[in-house]
Amino acid sequence: MSALLVMSMFPDTEIARTISRTLVEEQLAACANLVPGAESIYWWKGVIESSSEVMAFFKTTEEQYKRFETRLKELHPYEVPEIIALQPANGLPAYLEWVAENTVA
Repeated sequence: MSALLVMSMFPDTEIARTISRTLVEEQLAACANLVPGAESIYWWKGVIESSSEVMAFFKTTEEQYKRFETRLKELHPYEVPEIIALQPANGLPAYLEWVAENTVA
């Protein structure tokens, strides 16, 4: 099993918390870390926008990723949510094993 770190942005802490809890409860993610206070500056429909957001880091596995992505898209309030998955080059083996044990394939 290969662990993945998935990043996503949310409009506020309560939405990020609710969605993160759902993904962990459904064992699509082993854990989620919420980082409030991010400022995003981006193009949206031809205009530069700026907003305060909450960044979330999810830990899941490659085997679980498609189900995770589908569910996150269903729950996410954004029309086009940021969902970026990164595969760590290294990590504490015991932690990576814990991620695998706490996601359901």
